[in-house]
Formats: sequence, structure tokens, C-alpha cells
Amino acid sequence: MKILLTGANGYIGMRLLPRLLELGHEVVCAVRDENRLSVDEETRARVKIVEVDFLKEPDPAILPDDIEAAYYLIHSMSSSTSDFDEQEALSAQNFNTMVAGTGIKQVIYLSGIVNEEKLSKHLSSRKNVEDILYQGNYHLTVLRAGIIVGSGSSSFEIIRDLCEKLPIMITPRWVLTKTQPIAIRDVINFLTGVLGREDCYDQSFDIGGPDVLTYKEMLHRYAKVRGFKNWIITVPVMTPKLSSYWLYFVTATSYKLAVNLVDSMKMEVVARDNKLQEILGIKTHTYEEAIKMAFRKIEQNLVISSWKDSMVSGRFQRNLEKYIQVPKYGVLTDAKKIQLEDPKAALQNIWQIGGARGWYYGNWMWQFRGFMDKLNGGVGLRRGRTHPDKIFPGDSLDFWRVLLASKEHKRLLLFAEMRLPGEAWLEFRIDDKNVLHQTATFRPRGLWGRLYWYAMLPFHFFIFEGMINNIAKSKPASFQPVP
Repeated sequence: MKILLTGANGYIGMRLLPRLLELGHEVVCAVRDENRLSVDEETRARVKIVEVDFLKEPDPAILPDDIEAAYYLIHSMSSSTSDFDEQEALSAQNFNTMVAGTGIKQVIYLSGIVNEEKLSKHLSSRKNVEDILYQGNYHLTVLRAGIIVGSGSSSFEIIRDLCEKLPIMITPRWVLTKTQPIAIRDVINFLTGVLGREDCYDQSFDIGGPDVLTYKEMLHRYAKVRGFKNWIITVPVMTPKLSSYWLYFVTATSYKLAVNLVDSMKMEVVARDNKLQEILGIKTHTYEEAIKMAFRKIEQNLVISSWKDSMVSGRFQRNLEKYIQVPKYGVLTDAKKIQLEDPKAALQNIWQIGGARGWYYGNWMWQFRGFMDKLNGGVGLRRGRTHPDKIFPGDSLDFWRVLLASKEHKRLLLFAEMRLPGEAWLEFRIDDKNVLHQTATFRPRGLWGRLYWYAMLPFHFFIFEGMINNIAKSKPASFQPVP
């Protein structure tokens, strides 16, 4: 079956793609930027990629006319606190226009469970998108899920941050709200299970795991699985704004996503029935099993996708290609080079930079800079990196965004997402003579930008000098899967 996969480079799309290929389907990946599809060359050769921005004027000619089914996985919740609902509605309308000229028979949409008459803005938007998609010239199947638990999911990573960092928590009242978490593995099983099934056409199904829990119970059970105890004190005085700041400062989430999550967490999200589970014969995993499965993936360095790699996890929501050409005029630079004895090892070190491996010199200074950035409303260092030794264009890497990553050309180019009075690039390149070039480039914004650069020069001297020397001389870390 030829399938259109929208949101192919998103958290769910990256998990769904290999399963669809495994099942023998022909997949057309719809992405805004082809360079952002973080898959290996073997997978890339097996799919067709089309660049589509569903927020812009639709061009139906872009899509093949023999598409039989599509997955609609486009969401904008973390991109804005005000108009994401308008963006989601526009995307759905443009999608209907785009597929109208194809032979599409079924669209599968992953939405959110709606239990209450008065919905959060997030859930109301998802329901509105559902209504728009029902107007398309195809059969719609809607799967409504609550909290999705899996390695790299925003919900799991937030719970993980809270529990691992705060053994004692003072929490807002929404931690007593009931929800029904579901393992990412089960979500993928449901998504593939309804494909092509006529008994699932023009219907909406709630999907959830076997456990109905409050957020407080989810935090306690996480701690139990991880082998420690935590204490949670609930207070009635924490406003939604304070709750959002609390999530933002303690976890790796962006402030925009924190605001929308808090708005939704006040609503009960429980599946009304398990009808689809019975139709498909799927046995879902418990919440504790989902946590254990997530950590097996993390320990084996097999995390396929992470919400943090979404462009909206940071401040850089522009076209990547626009910034690949590093400016040469009106900029300030710190350029260093070193002759390499083992260029292969140095290249591995470059590809392991950031995250758990750190920045090779003065890590405490990088951490302090990340803390200051977080206080100033930036992304900080908490995003880390998804893979310990793999990098793809568009990935988040601490408070950087990967613009270009080519092992073939031995070049890595990063763009700063931290809050700065200007724009910053950091480039690593190994030339044909096995010389490592490390270049920091800063385009200042006015006088404050120049003052900032010169104020940081003493730190740059030690940090950048130490970094290039240690990249050249250190042994690469070994990231072998845990059996």
C-alpha cells in the first residue's frame, strides 16, 4: 500500500516509519525540510520524500496521485501559546485540499482524548482538527490518546526530570487529575492495526493502557520502578502561570509547551471504552511496563526519536538552509586549528560532543552558561542530545541546533539557540591534511552584542583552546548496547 506519512520527522512519525516499512508498505514522507528527516541512508533510499509546509498555500501537484492512505500527525501545540489552534486548523484544511486529487481511501489521525464539555485549548484544537478532517473526501479513522509513555516522549521526559531531580516536590492541584497513560509501542500497534480496516472507517476510538492514574500516582510509580522514594506535597495556591514556570525551570520543556501542558493537565483524560483493543486483539502494557521498556531503549542507546529534536523545542523556528552559509563580514570569530595524529578518533569525538559526553573542557562553565540561559528564558542545556554518537541536521544538541552534519566531508556546523545579543555558529572541520579547524563565529546585534563578545573573550580563550586540544587527543567513548 502506498502511504503518505505527514509529520514524518516528528516523535510519532519517526517511530511509525520503520514499522510501516517492515510491513512492506511504500511510504511517502511529507516534511517541511528534507534535511530534517533524521534517518540513515538505507531508510532514506526506501522512501519518497516530499517537502510540504501545510501552513502555506497548498500545491496538490506535489503529492503522487496513487496514494491509498495517509497518517495525519501534524501538531503545533508547542510552537505557540496563542495561535497554535489557528495553525492546526489551517494545516488540516490545506491537507484536505492537497489530497483531494489523489486516490486516497483512508486517513488516520492521532488526536487527544476528550472527556469534558469544557476542553483545554489544546484538546479543543485537536477536536476541531478532527471535525475538519471528517470533511475530506476519504474515510477518517481517529485514535484519541492521553499521556504517551516512551523513551524520548515529552510526557516521559518531563516525569523523568521531575522525579530524578526532585525527591521532594511541592506541586499544584492538577497532579490529582486522572489520566490513562499508554505505551508508545501500543500506540504504534493501534496506528498500524487500523490501516486498511473498513470496520474502522469513519469512527473515532479512545486508546489507553490498562491503568487509570493521577499524575501524582504516575510520579510515585516512576520512582518505584527506578528504585527510590519520592514525596509529593500538593498545594492549592499555585496558579497556572506559576505551574508553567515550575515545569519550565525543573524540566527540559520549553515555556510554550509548559503553558499548554498545564492547561491540559487540569482536564481528566480517561478512555471511555476499549472497543478498538477488542477489535484488533491488542493487549496493552501497564504504565510500569512502559517505563521499563523506555529505559531499556535508553540503556541500549536505541532511542529512535525525541520531542526535543522538534524545532519548536527551542527558539530556532526558521529555515535551516538560511543559516548554513556562515557569514564572513561584520562578524567576530575565534578560529583555532590543530594537527591530528588520529583523525578518525577526533571525528568520533566531534560526533559525541555535548549531552552526557560534555564539551571536552570546562564543563562546569558550560553548565553555568546553560543555567543562566534558562533563567533568561532560553533553552539551557537540559535538552541534551537524542543519540550519544549520531547527529542529524535539525537535531537539538544542548543549547545548539545542528545545521549540517556530514561525516563524509568531516564537518559539523551548529547554530546557537541560547539567548544572545546576536547570532552564533560553532563549526568543526577536518581538512585533507588531517588538520582540525574549530571556528566560533558571532554576528553581534548592535553595541550590546560587541560588548558581550569582548566580555566573554577571557572565557573563550580557555574554553575553546581546551576543547580543540581534548577533541584531538581524547579517546572516543564507547556506547555499546547493554545486553
